[in-house]
Amino acid sequence: MGGVSLPADLPVVDHHCHLSPGGEGVEAARRFQREGGSHLFLTTHNWDHRPLRSVGDYQAQFESIEQLGRQIRANTLVTTSLVVAPYPVDLLAMADTLGLAKAVEIQMQGLDLAGEWVREHRAVALGEVGWPHFAIAEERGTAAREVFRHALEVAHDVGCPAVVHCEDLTPDGYQSLSEVARATGLAPDRVVKHYARTFVPATARSGITPSFLAKKECVAAALDDRGPWFLETDFLDDPRRPGAVLDIATVPRRVAQIARDRPERMDRLRIPFVESVQKLYGFTPVRRAEAST
Repeated sequence: MGGVSLPADLPVVDHHCHLSPGGEGVEAARRFQREGGSHLFLTTHNWDHRPLRSVGDYQAQFESIEQLGRQIRANTLVTTSLVVAPYPVDLLAMADTLGLAKAVEIQMQGLDLAGEWVREHRAVALGEVGWPHFAIAEERGTAAREVFRHALEVAHDVGCPAVVHCEDLTPDGYQSLSEVARATGLAPDRVVKHYARTFVPATARSGITPSFLAKKECVAAALDDRGPWFLETDFLDDPRRPGAVLDIATVPRRVAQIARDRPERMDRLRIPFVESVQKLYGFTPVRRAEAST
């Protein structure tokens, strides 16, 4: 933390990252802790980039991140929360190998499985769910939207947030997403737009909760936002792309910079690190070192 002292009761939360059994894994969590981080929301993904062929492949994927979460908690003071679902872009490779109808079926089964994990308190949200962030054939786009609607229905049924993967959204995009959520019965503020790269104010988000990529300009703009909102790195832990999307240490480093340069704004960080977690996930993040004293 570069010698900067942070409030002892302020958790530092990265709301969206990926850690991989074949990457840094626990060591990345150690780096996060050394910089002042306390909580990671770990989101599953397709670690080995191979086409998935059955819901059993998703079960194995979820169990892999669960095991990594246990290792992090056993070897660091970082608290982990799991976010699980079939990655939306998986649909394309699965359709190539299995056919589109079978790919949709398996993804929906994977979403049902993710819902069971939430019911069993093994995960706190469904994610990433959504649709590919790039142009695809109309038939596949329609199928992806069908799977997404099922994801929102599952999130509504089990009472958890849905963390959405899609293109960066304009105010019109937020409105459209809000309408889809409402149509399934899921409250828009239970829908989290992951990887929000462009700051859109609360008045133009139609109730959707953004998880802002922790770029300097996004963080600066978000400090004046009423919330709820989160900060994330979307760290991939991929040896082929070191440090992408943002390094795991970025969120605590941003906090240290604010503590050093704008200490009067530190109270605003309770919105992403405490209040928004309370509102969407129903628990209060507490640093484990504090809890053990």
